[in-house]
Amino acid sequence: MSFAYSENDKAAIYKVIAERRDMRHFLPAPIAPELLQKLLQAAHHAPSVGLMQPWRFIRISDVEVRKSIHTLVDEERKKTAQAIGEVENTARMAEFMRLKVEGILDCGELLVATLCDQREKYVFGRRTLPEMDLASVSCAIQNLWLAARAEGIGMGWVSLFDPQALASLLGMPHDAKPVAILCLGYVNTFYKSPMLVEEGWATEKPLSEMLMENGWNKDTQQP
Repeated sequence: MSFAYSENDKAAIYKVIAERRDMRHFLPAPIAPELLQKLLQAAHHAPSVGLMQPWRFIRISDVEVRKSIHTLVDEERKKTAQAIGEVENTARMAEFMRLKVEGILDCGELLVATLCDQREKYVFGRRTLPEMDLASVSCAIQNLWLAARAEGIGMGWVSLFDPQALASLLGMPHDAKPVAILCLGYVNTFYKSPMLVEEGWATEKPLSEMLMENGWNKDTQQP
């Protein structure tokens, strides 16, 4: 007995994985509430260590809160540029400042994905690897991303922010933590390659450079 999907279904799954993009350019069109709920349900289907389901999503519907979040991101963007200039050079810093790193004011929906509070009570799978709560939230974000792409919705993951400042802005408990600002919305087109590749900021590495066998830096040649 085979539990494999049909060839068409398999092709669709691999296609959405390959064509997912971290989007920065959005159209101002709203996303229907029922579609947003469908996407969030896909996120909620994500696996989690010990079934702790540590993800929490905060929908930002207040325009002023959205603007405040944008201000926090813009502040961190400048600090990141400065850090790049110190580690690399001023030319690289200027190159970074020319990049569009978010679409917070443009996207149809803005979400903040967070780690829940009181996570210390979850021990199953986290005794030696407590960061598995973050891994679980990342799985939920990826589910949301793939579902959004399948629906023709773009999504961008923004990580340029001070977690404590954002948590304070959103009135989060002291032991909860924001992980990602997620921009969702309709787009004119999806990038053919990751935007950072298209902009010449970085290049993708092949899988062969990431794959090892039987230990670190051992023979990576596969049969």
